[in-house]
Amino acid sequence: MLAWLLLALCLALTHFVALTQGLCTKDAPEGYKVRLSIVTALGPDAYQWNESEMFLFRATLAFAMRRHFNVETYDIDNILVCAETPRVSFWFVVTNPLNAAQLISGEQVELAVRNSRNRINSAFLLTDKTLEFLGIPPTLAVPVEPATRPWLIVFGVVIGLVTAGILIILVSTLTKRIRNKKEVLEEETLENVYETEFPEAKSGTPNGGFIEDERNTQL
Repeated sequence: MLAWLLLALCLALTHFVALTQGLCTKDAPEGYKVRLSIVTALGPDAYQWNESEMFLFRATLAFAMRRHFNVETYDIDNILVCAETPRVSFWFVVTNPLNAAQLISGEQVELAVRNSRNRINSAFLLTDKTLEFLGIPPTLAVPVEPATRPWLIVFGVVIGLVTAGILIILVSTLTKRIRNKKEVLEEETLENVYETEFPEAKSGTPNGGFIEDERNTQL
């Protein structure tokens, strides 16, 4: 009885493997080709692609499918990989957790990948350019809204220019007044010096020497 049970399990497993292998083929309608450029991205720190890395890829894809459909039924067994090349490229398809013979549509797979693209890239230390899902457009970065709105920046610049203009006018006026006041003080100082050295010029006191000369001339 046990022998018949083991035989039945082996046949079922063989049938399942044959069935799933036929689902994943190169250029499959619901499949996508993946191409990784690990050396280009990481240079001397590049890691070697092996079965463990492939397991991680299948796990991240299963995570993306769970996240997209908000269910926990997807597992690595639902991520089928084929046509793998040494230069790290391969094809993959996703099977329905409730029916292993049915593939998930390419549109749903694309949405799942796009929704979790950053998480997938981070798992392999790559970017959209070095971890390519051929046929799936790169994820566009969410536009960052500036902390300060543009109109506030323009308003601030205008106010700054107006304020600078007012300050320039005030400083210019104050400088002119100081200059004029200084000139007046210099003129008054010169007048005071002149009056101190020649007091008769302002008081009208006769110059004795000049009068004596005038008398001698008359004689």
